[in-house]
Amino acid sequence: MNKTKIGIIFGGASEEHPISVKSAREIALNIDTEKYDPYWIRITNSGEWKLCDGPGPLGDEHFGHSVVLSPDRSVHGLLAEREDGYEAVHLDLVFPVLHGTLGEDGAIQGLLELSGIPYIGCDVQASTIAMDKSLTYIVAANAGVQTPNYEVVAAHTEAATSPFAYPVFVKPARSGSSFGVSKVTREDELAGAVRTAREFDSKVLVEEAVSGSEIGCAVLGNDEDIVVGEVDRVDLSQGFFRIHQEDSPETGSENSTFIVPADITVESRQLVQETAKTIYRALGCRGLARVDMFLTEDGRVVINEVNTMPGMTSYSRYPRMMAASGLSTSEVIDQLVALALQEKSR
Repeated sequence: MNKTKIGIIFGGASEEHPISVKSAREIALNIDTEKYDPYWIRITNSGEWKLCDGPGPLGDEHFGHSVVLSPDRSVHGLLAEREDGYEAVHLDLVFPVLHGTLGEDGAIQGLLELSGIPYIGCDVQASTIAMDKSLTYIVAANAGVQTPNYEVVAAHTEAATSPFAYPVFVKPARSGSSFGVSKVTREDELAGAVRTAREFDSKVLVEEAVSGSEIGCAVLGNDEDIVVGEVDRVDLSQGFFRIHQEDSPETGSENSTFIVPADITVESRQLVQETAKTIYRALGCRGLARVDMFLTEDGRVVINEVNTMPGMTSYSRYPRMMAASGLSTSEVIDQLVALALQEKSR
């Protein structure tokens, strides 16, 4: 049987590089090599592309041969550097295991569209919209989903006062994993929080705090044919959820515990799952996404954000939610491959 040749791109020149490497390691442990022939493509912190034997340790930045993904559709794959030039490497499919900037914002998806290679995950449009929290809120609101109250602080402008009562959250509009996010409880903290957020994005949101539980829902599928994993709840002891910035998340979070399935009523669970499906479809997502929401004490669901390439690490929420619903990571990979190839055949 001919194996499907999958290019697994990981790393990336963004603040989420280490998370991507950890996600790729978990995929390496769970991908069925009887079905798939994986080609591991590491993008270093500086943006070099390397074809390597697998997702090695963090910091192993220059291991492997230089490689590029060709936008020439006749190549349909990679150009790998050899002593006497370049060798074409055909790929049937690409799995861009890249998080955050240049991974979930439509950049890598645009290159893959040019190349003509099918790929796992959302397309350019859905990735771009979901990466920008303010655009996500506009689409979600038009679909009838409640959003937080927020104000955009445009580039080169200052935020001297908050339009909302404190506490508020100040966050980059286009960043992930809580990088650059601050909880502001006093007006004299606001300007500093905006400066911190601008280290990650020129566009910043000031957002009214939502009183409620942090809830997540894993979604898998295309168009109308989608399934959801179990709902989870993030139990916070203090502060706000920022596990990917902790020193040793593999051994447990410093302030967070994940409850899967979430300890909520059956009615709330169904509402969360249906809301996640509504958001997923409204954004035009395909393949997979994790929809993060708030569940208020009076039973309302408010959108928080959408991750179009959620973490797949050993401690990540998406694989835990899918496992709780009966789908192992290996089975999730199988379904993602089938969905991407199905999209190609349309």
